[in-house]
Amino acid sequence: MLHPGIMALAAGLAAQVAKVPVELVLRRRWRPLAVLENGGMPSSHTATVTTLTLAVQRAEGWDSSIFSLVLVFSFFVILEATGLRQEIGHQAQILNEMMDRALAGGGVDRKRLRELVGHTWTEVAGGLAFGVLFTLIWWRLE
Repeated sequence: MLHPGIMALAAGLAAQVAKVPVELVLRRRWRPLAVLENGGMPSSHTATVTTLTLAVQRAEGWDSSIFSLVLVFSFFVILEATGLRQEIGHQAQILNEMMDRALAGGGVDRKRLRELVGHTWTEVAGGLAFGVLFTLIWWRLE
């Protein structure tokens, strides 16, 4: 059985790679650099912690302290990926709009803030499903 940490990292990487074809199917845009972006479908954060949680549960059991720790940690990662990071994205959008209005007079040069930094609940659900499927397929192949 592969180490849970290695499985989790592999799931996160696979979820990042999956963003490219998902973007093509959902938005009809070929964006290979989506593999390097935060946010988007599926949530690689959620896929990573889902796989880690399932793998630790399988290795250590439901009643182990380490499984409890990983489960709680995973909930925090998922909530942070949606709540806090979504708020940061909203703030970036407002700041960008304010700067656009301020710069309308001209002369000032600045880089726009990234507005997509968090995940929607749909993207998190996609990451959860991706993590579960990745883990089940991996175990099937072992």
